Amino acid sequence: MEEWTAGRLLGLAGGYWQAFVLHAAVKLDVFSQMGDEGVGEKDLAARIACDPRALGMLLNALTAMGLLAKKGPRYHNTTASKTLLVKASPRYAGHMIMHQHHLVQPWYHLAETVKTGGPVEGARLTEEERRESFLMGMFNAAMATASGIAKQIDLKGRKHLLDLGGGPGTYAIHFCRENPKLRATLFDFPTTEPFARETIGRFGVSERVDFVPGNFVKDDLPGKYDVAWLSHILHAVGAEDSQTIIEKVAGVLMPGGLCLIQDFILNDQLTGPLFPALFSLNMLVNTKHGQAYSEAQIMAMMEKAGFRNLRRLPSESPTQSGIIMGEA
Repeated sequence: MEEWTAGRLLGLAGGYWQAFVLHAAVKLDVFSQMGDEGVGEKDLAARIACDPRALGMLLNALTAMGLLAKKGPRYHNTTASKTLLVKASPRYAGHMIMHQHHLVQPWYHLAETVKTGGPVEGARLTEEERRESFLMGMFNAAMATASGIAKQIDLKGRKHLLDLGGGPGTYAIHFCRENPKLRATLFDFPTTEPFARETIGRFGVSERVDFVPGNFVKDDLPGKYDVAWLSHILHAVGAEDSQTIIEKVAGVLMPGGLCLIQDFILNDQLTGPLFPALFSLNMLVNTKHGQAYSEAQIMAMMEKAGFRNLRRLPSESPTQSGIIMGEA
């Protein structure tokens, strides 16, 4: 590991400067407004109702970061920004960036949260304020991996999948597309339903993927299934509720049914990998009991719920998440 120096520490401490430049540019929709021919700062300022001088400073910083290119008085998107930061692109990452922006205020109170053991009252935006960026951010993030995961996991002969807390239904969609005889039930909060139905319809699987509104911690799970997919939901709740969720899933799986849990999985010392360790703190400042769990902790919960033949599947993810599978 690189040695820590004063310069490296100060670089880390000020790392939020670049993050906030990116957040502001996405919030102002700078990249989408560039156009194919590029644009000068005054014309762009008129398009997005900004102060020209201030916008010019932001554009220059984005250019220094390599997210824009400047030719004469005109700024242009780079290949990367055109692909990832223009709204019309299928690989648009702006929703997830705005989700990260909405998490800034709770992180500002991290020291106080560590003292008290829970999130600071009033630090988070309301669900209404953050819902679209969160759900569409989850959709875009899942789109990068869902197709590969659906191809990797053998569901041949399986008939009915439960996608628990599946948000807009990205994984249910891809599992069904990969397995023509499979149908799926998406169970999530009622506020998620409009986003889910729109996404399911867009991919042409409305007849095979249905949505059931509910709270997977408090409510009973409907139906019977031969495979359950739990992607990134355990980290939002504490160990007790995680155990409850896994036991509920065990109760609706038929004998031999598969339970697949994807999450940001820590090592057994809870000291890495880096992203899951940081994400655990993200849950600390945003939830009362949420955290990242280790492979051993998740397997222990699954074993207690009666699952057998537990194993971790080989998988790669840009956010260092993993998949653990067990049989009912």
